[in-house]
Amino acid sequence: MTHRIPPQRVEAAARLYETIARAGSIVLTTHLNADGDGAGSQAAMASWLRSRGQEVWIVNPTRFPPVFEFLIEDADWIVDAGDPPAREITARADLAVVLDTGEASRIVRVKGLIQHLPTVVIDHHLPGEGPLGGDGLRDSEACATGELLYDLIQHAGDPWTNPMRQGVYVAIMTDTGSFRFSNATPAAHRIVADLIAGGVDPEEMFRRVYGSSPARRYRLLAATLQSLEVDAQAGIAWMTVPSDAYDALDSSAEDLDGFVDYPRNVEGVEVGLLFRQAYSGATKISFRSNRYVDVQKLASHFGGGGHARASGALVREPLDTVRQRVIEAARQAALSERPARG
Repeated sequence: MTHRIPPQRVEAAARLYETIARAGSIVLTTHLNADGDGAGSQAAMASWLRSRGQEVWIVNPTRFPPVFEFLIEDADWIVDAGDPPAREITARADLAVVLDTGEASRIVRVKGLIQHLPTVVIDHHLPGEGPLGGDGLRDSEACATGELLYDLIQHAGDPWTNPMRQGVYVAIMTDTGSFRFSNATPAAHRIVADLIAGGVDPEEMFRRVYGSSPARRYRLLAATLQSLEVDAQAGIAWMTVPSDAYDALDSSAEDLDGFVDYPRNVEGVEVGLLFRQAYSGATKISFRSNRYVDVQKLASHFGGGGHARASGALVREPLDTVRQRVIEAARQAALSERPARG
């Protein structure tokens, strides 16, 4: 059985396709510290639109993650938002497409570059504070933004290339936790089956994304694991990334991928938390849960958002003043939402 575009997306996909097809020059962007879904979706969409003869550029608020650069056919498609060419490109563009976020606060310095452009959003997150305007394709039931992009390309009826397939595959693989999270739906598996049938090599994709980490990542993980704390009674655990080790190892945000899973995976734990002090002085928090706590609601109390089992927040206060408040909120959520026995 092949994947069919869900009825609730058909009209939006058709409308968005018409908007995109009319644009000669398009700017793609995604959220700060792009993950596999944002970067993979950008790579697939850039390849698709370039194959149609349209001019496409990737302009992100932070560096395009090196681990996902293998998905980009031509490195020249990526332009740093702080460089002069970004202003020239966005000035002459016809359309901006924001992928994997619908919040203005998450595209920061790109917001000023595209504010004069018609903007559309392709996103699978629940609406947050300060949503971006414009039309788009949004559905929180999609496993990843990559699923929505797959539907859009299927609607267009254009031929699939291997770079397009690989980008969508990585988007779905990473956002479903390599198909082990609850959002690894039948639809996700049907799409992935189609991509594999078209030539995507799952072993190669996993190796390229997860099987070639730099040594500094493991040294940083070792230092961070020393901070692990567990409240067994409440069912929560947390770690804090040591700033001195982060700086000494010349680490990047990509090095932290998956760190929050360690406290979440402690036996008896429902909610896992990861804290990091940003260079700006703000505190970055990752929230994960296993079964019953909706961490999207938890993160929203601190100005963040995401998904029921995986969310994040950026609090513009020092770590030492934020951490205990977040821990207490997680403790209360884990205790109050714990299912009754029997």
